Amino acid sequence: MNHIAALQAVVTADLSDREPTAAELDAIELEMPIITAEVELLDAQIMTLDRPVSELDERRIRRARRRVLAARRELSNRAVSVSVPGVGA
Repeated sequence: MNHIAALQAVVTADLSDREPTAAELDAIELEMPIITAEVELLDAQIMTLDRPVSELDERRIRRARRRVLAARRELSNRAVSVSVPGVGA
């Protein structure tokens, strides 16, 4: 009796087993400022979960939100300038 499972593993390889492509790594690198800003915002919010929010905490969260918005704006502006070369130059 032949075992089919060993043959199917080659045919139906799991996508999670492969390494990221260069394009995927470039996309992650491009979005890294947003990822970092969102992590900082999450850290600021987590610090306030088990205690009353102080004035310093409010400022920390407000600054972190501004960093997230600035990073998103920067990425959006960069994407527009890349997708429409020569316009507005």
